[in-house]
Amino acid sequence: QVQLVESGGGLVQAGGSLRLSCAASGRTFSNYIMGWFRQAPGKEREFVAGIHWTYGGTFYADSVKGRFTISRDNAKNTVYLQMNSLKPEDTAVYYCAAKSPGGEYRYRVPTAYDYWGQGTQVTVSS
Repeated sequence: QVQLVESGGGLVQAGGSLRLSCAASGRTFSNYIMGWFRQAPGKEREFVAGIHWTYGGTFYADSVKGRFTISRDNAKNTVYLQMNSLKPEDTAVYYCAAKSPGGEYRYRVPTAYDYWGQGTQVTVSS
């Protein structure tokens, strides 16, 4: 079955960096969109960044543009989220998700995604 396993979360000071990884297995992800979402306590899950598995096109939330970079290594079936200049408001559980082909315009919508990882905690202290 499909598995998405996140790693790389932790505690970091404001201004610091972290790199999250999402190891994907269980099927081929051709033409999938791989997304990173986050959810802070008491808030809805929100889109952070996405990447087209085959063509490599990327998408970002305005709140992270210029600070976060999403990438993928097709050979390793892994998606990364490099997070720089972290802020306390970036504190959340970060989730990796996979969206099957079709309706690409819905890449910001959590319910459009078919598979989810278990999440990894990112805490940014001030």
